[in-house]
Amino acid sequence: MLNCLLVTAMQIHVDILNAFTKNGQGGNPAGVVIGIEGKTLSEADMLSVAKQVNLSETAFVGISDKADFRVRFFTPTDELDLCGHATIAAWTQLFHKGIIKPGKYTQEIQAGILQVNVLPDGRVIMDQTLPKFKKEIDETQIAEILGIPVAWIRNTKHTPQVVSTGLNDLLIPLDTREHLFAIQLNDDKISRFEKENGLDSFHLFTLDALEKNSIANSRSADPLHGIHEESATGSAHGALACYLFQKRIITVEKAMEGLVFEQGYSMQRPSEIFVRLDTQDGEITKVQVGGFAAITGVKEI
Repeated sequence: MLNCLLVTAMQIHVDILNAFTKNGQGGNPAGVVIGIEGKTLSEADMLSVAKQVNLSETAFVGISDKADFRVRFFTPTDELDLCGHATIAAWTQLFHKGIIKPGKYTQEIQAGILQVNVLPDGRVIMDQTLPKFKKEIDETQIAEILGIPVAWIRNTKHTPQVVSTGLNDLLIPLDTREHLFAIQLNDDKISRFEKENGLDSFHLFTLDALEKNSIANSRSADPLHGIHEESATGSAHGALACYLFQKRIITVEKAMEGLVFEQGYSMQRPSEIFVRLDTQDGEITKVQVGGFAAITGVKEI
């Protein structure tokens, strides 16, 4: 299926796409390299390319003997097991280049083999792993790291908790959008806490959303892996939807109908993430995250 090698000995072609765009605007930029992983680039080479692209993540799409494609995700400093927005970008570009048609596919990633559905309108829907609800974190610790009054968290009546649908995302509820946007993210403090607790992100959210049809407005930071803040995060919103379902903030009907999340507004990059949960007897049986992406440029490395 993958019949185009887009890398020469001297040059690597990197497409840049904004993923989780809203009406074609905003979104989170990701690099996409198609057709080289496992052929001409070592793991060290892929990390070097990601550093030079200098976006939060770059996806490398290659051949798999277990799935339709293998996809690997690199930040400027590390490889990740899963990346939502880079997945949306990678499969959008496969579709735009005519390598695939609308339909259901599988991708081999570090987190396992997961299904991806490419719709005729170009929206990409990816499966995530089933949620693992991990430790709750005392809100006073989080308030100190964020430099905010603890009441901003306590007013929500909910506790920060680590939830994974592929990555360990610390979900932090906040009472208002004003407070969410006012926070000055401290990379050193957040990175230290991530390292000590095995985390992949600080994901802050409020139910005080801007749009009527949105469930929450979010911000996400992962300075441990070189990301101060990003404007759209697919993996964390899968985890967040599961958290909201477990806390009975959303109903079974709403979860299965589909949820809309906002992100990037504090960065002037409005983004839109769609999440759908399948449930049975009160248990989550499938997590799907999706959105649109738009190509914005090319880099030659």
